[in-house]
Amino acid sequence: QVQLAESGGGSVQAGGSLTLSCASSSADAFRNYCMGWFRQAPGKEREGVAGIGSDGSVKYADFVKGRFTISKDNAKNTLYLQVTSLEPEDTAMYYCAAGPFVPPLCCPGGYCAGDAAYWGQGTPVTVSS
Repeated sequence: QVQLAESGGGSVQAGGSLTLSCASSSADAFRNYCMGWFRQAPGKEREGVAGIGSDGSVKYADFVKGRFTISKDNAKNTLYLQVTSLEPEDTAMYYCAAGPFVPPLCCPGGYCAGDAAYWGQGTPVTVSS
């Protein structure tokens, strides 16, 4: 069982920035699994934001438009999401996910099935205009 713990959310004004963190309880899983960030706004479906493979390859949702950066620190077993130029539309609960694949953000060898195996509890981001 892998536990994921997000932190770093908060309330900011439009144009502001935050760095979200996701700590993994398993170093092996962190190194070998796909990891990703998702978000869910009130009344909306969950959507993928950014993913990173064990090889460091990254994939972003189109709406990111260069504003977000995903990265990982293997020494700290921590995944990051730097979010900049925030807009009110970015207001959501942000979740970290991990697994052998994290569809649709990380599909090693082009293969994905089902859903990510592990999820965190989320960290809230609120952007005011």
